[in-house]
Amino acid sequence: MSPDSCDTSTRSSGSPTPTITSDPLLILSASSSLSPPSSEMEETVFYVETILNYSFKDKRLLEEALTHSSHTDSASYQRLEFIGDAALGLALSNYVFLAYPQLDPGQLSLLRAANISTEKLARVAVKHGFYRFVRHNAVPLDDKVREFAEAVSQEDDAAVYGGSVKAPKILADIVESIAAAIYVDVNFDLQRLWVIFRGLLEPIITLDDLKQQPQPVTLLFELCQKQGKQVDIKHWRAKTKTIASVFVDGEFIASGSSDQKEIAKLNAAKEALHKLSHSMPISVGMFEVFNDTDGNFEIEGAKQKLHEICCKKKWPKPTYKIEKDEGPAHDKKFVSSVQIATTDGVLFMMGEEKSRVKDAENCAASLMIRALQESTYL
Repeated sequence: MSPDSCDTSTRSSGSPTPTITSDPLLILSASSSLSPPSSEMEETVFYVETILNYSFKDKRLLEEALTHSSHTDSASYQRLEFIGDAALGLALSNYVFLAYPQLDPGQLSLLRAANISTEKLARVAVKHGFYRFVRHNAVPLDDKVREFAEAVSQEDDAAVYGGSVKAPKILADIVESIAAAIYVDVNFDLQRLWVIFRGLLEPIITLDDLKQQPQPVTLLFELCQKQGKQVDIKHWRAKTKTIASVFVDGEFIASGSSDQKEIAKLNAAKEALHKLSHSMPISVGMFEVFNDTDGNFEIEGAKQKLHEICCKKKWPKPTYKIEKDEGPAHDKKFVSSVQIATTDGVLFMMGEEKSRVKDAENCAASLMIRALQESTYL
């Protein structure tokens, strides 16, 4: 009999030999002692367990998950982050596969990616306050996290593809590490991990969310491709800012700036879409609408009328978003967009500049009603 298949054997002296196993999970379980947290982390572990609504058998796992690499006196979360990334990815894959049996692999991949992106997980960390429990010796991290948290707190709706401030990677790392700590503590039971962790990820991004918030850069390229036009986005630095400029067929269209290159690119794409919407059809989903450049076109009480149309058509209520908020306090200019989710896709309309938010939203609603009247929808 092979030694690997034996529980015990007897030497010639009659003494038992130790158990031999080649299963790495059993080796890991055997080596993980059920240790209490260190005295300095005892209170922290208690609070995080309360947030998770889960009590660790091996509390040192959670302590490790909350330790940044800059804290050199203890093991950092880097190893846990490695397995947490994979575990969350597989858990989300299982979830979207079962929840959306009609979707193709490409759509399933988009849903999974949106729910485990750095942006999404960073917002989870902010929502549940995980960062304040992390041990670290990197002071600049505090400023980055604070800036991101403040930006998130001022948003009306969660931005699927990024808001005004880039999400610090450490926030996503923390969430992945905590997930990994749970995963190891439940002996690598993926279903138990999902049961414990799913609530933290709520609201889970759905296919409708992705339709209502199309990725601006992707939408820009798709729009221009349909029109046979070439898009080029160029970046350059201006002191501490990155400037992204959008060119269509070699002609400058718009630019955006930010401390981070990715956010500058997003801002530039959004501004370009706004400008191009006056001359090109913006297609979101399966329906195309045109922005009317006639600033005098206005329907009194358009928001209420549009709401009534949606009720009659059994569509969800329209959603409004301020796309532009510029100018000094005494001379503010606002631009609003309006979106309606229909069975055919998402209808999108951008309004004109107005001096009040109320008027900007009414303008967007007016143009949407006009587009609906000129289409087959009304």
